[in-house]
Amino acid sequence: MKTLYYGGPIRTMESGGLAEALLVENGVIAAVGTREKLAAWARGAAEIDLDGRALLPAFLDAHGHFSGAAQALLQVPLEEAASLDEIGQALSHFITANKIPDGQWVVGKSYDQNTLAERRHPTRALLDRVSAAHPIMVVHQSGHMGVFNSLALELLGVKVDTPAPAGGIIGTENGVLTGYMEENAFLQYQQQVPMPDMEDLMEAYRRVQEQYASYGVTIVQEGMMPESLIPMYQTLLAHRLLTLDVVAYPPVDAWDEVSAAFPEAVRRYHCHFKLGGCKIFLDGSPQGRTAWMRTPYQGAEDGYRGYGTMSGQAVQEALVTAYHGGLQVLAHCNGDAAAEQFLQAVAAVEREFPDFRGLRPVMIHAQLLGLDQMEAVKRTGVLPSFFVAHVYRWGEVHIRNFGLARAQHISPARAALEQGIPFTFHQDTPVLPPDMLGTVWCAVNRLMESGAVLGADQRIPVEDALRAVTVHAAYQYFEEARRGSLRPGKAADLVLLDADPLAVGPDALRRVRVLETVKAGETIYRA
Repeated sequence: MKTLYYGGPIRTMESGGLAEALLVENGVIAAVGTREKLAAWARGAAEIDLDGRALLPAFLDAHGHFSGAAQALLQVPLEEAASLDEIGQALSHFITANKIPDGQWVVGKSYDQNTLAERRHPTRALLDRVSAAHPIMVVHQSGHMGVFNSLALELLGVKVDTPAPAGGIIGTENGVLTGYMEENAFLQYQQQVPMPDMEDLMEAYRRVQEQYASYGVTIVQEGMMPESLIPMYQTLLAHRLLTLDVVAYPPVDAWDEVSAAFPEAVRRYHCHFKLGGCKIFLDGSPQGRTAWMRTPYQGAEDGYRGYGTMSGQAVQEALVTAYHGGLQVLAHCNGDAAAEQFLQAVAAVEREFPDFRGLRPVMIHAQLLGLDQMEAVKRTGVLPSFFVAHVYRWGEVHIRNFGLARAQHISPARAALEQGIPFTFHQDTPVLPPDMLGTVWCAVNRLMESGAVLGADQRIPVEDALRAVTVHAAYQYFEEARRGSLRPGKAADLVLLDADPLAVGPDALRRVRVLETVKAGETIYRA
């Protein structure tokens, strides 16, 4: 089957950049050029007149949590709660409206203490007032911390004298559990919370794929795949329920078990699923004040700088293990101290194994990566994947936490661009929706919710921002030969927009809409 696109700007993201026509045959781009040149090859093709609309390569999600996004559809949304009382009301309403039976877990998602009137986290006592008959967990918008009620703590076996794992905190006050946990402690117990009903989950995975496709995304990421997700993915693959391509990264110490469960998916797609490498966490969240910094947080009289979650030796050992397995490493680093730890570990491993660089290690988030650290990023070949949407969503919070001088340089994409460092963008979905055009707008304008600019010197041109979610994202996934731009031989993964993002002007970028998403020549979303 052949399809010929013409009649609007076709942004190839290749050198030259703009084409008049594009021919797709059997899910692959057959030719790019003028309509006249393609006419002879396009005999019998279905013709699609773009009527002035723009065609681009589909967007690729450089980092997120696919299963988390699916499960979030079954949880209580708390992102709009303006107070602790509103959190309690939302949870109570959900239990009543859905007739949740006693004993069934209730999970709330995406509260943010920074936007609450009280400017503090919920407590076990608040959640106990909601219900003593339901185990309840509420998850911070960053995903790095959360709160449990008494029944949940009891079921999880957490007591006041339960030791927190290294790199984590179990909150207590006056010898009593507060219900609050952060980092490794929260992640450990969150993973023990039972999954929802399988039928509901499968429907949620279907719905979340539609959501990604509505933003023009055709590759998504399972940014941390523990062993507990093995049965879930076995079900998804057995029933052929994946329509988007999913690239998964288990923890280093879970690689053997996860890869043994999916041997046909190791570094190659099987039923749209691929194991791309492994993941490590080096610190926490800047808006949650757990990111590990080289200098103290603003107003921290005790010199508090956040904290790391792994020792330097453990990081280096993880990288060596990955090297011997030929595995790409994704390292969660928000603070500049975590970034420094990762860069030093990569440099040490590359001294011993120079070809480690070819595994394209990725620094996930790189929020507070220092401008003085850019030289080391380039020297080691580390790829930063910036969560640049933080500028808009949490810009004012970063100013409070770090002071204006440091906050202005969060997600320093311009500094990376000037050093010739390839970088990608992501939304860490479900932390934020996978709105790639919204993220491009953030990188180009760097406006906060207040309308003020944060870090004007880190703004980048529209084309470079688009490359971060197409060309460079494909490179990060080792898929530059098949994805990320429009040229003959590449997969026909396309996104049709209602306007040309390179022609509308920086301010209007956020108003550009996805009209259609095409994967391997087949439409998977139409507005």
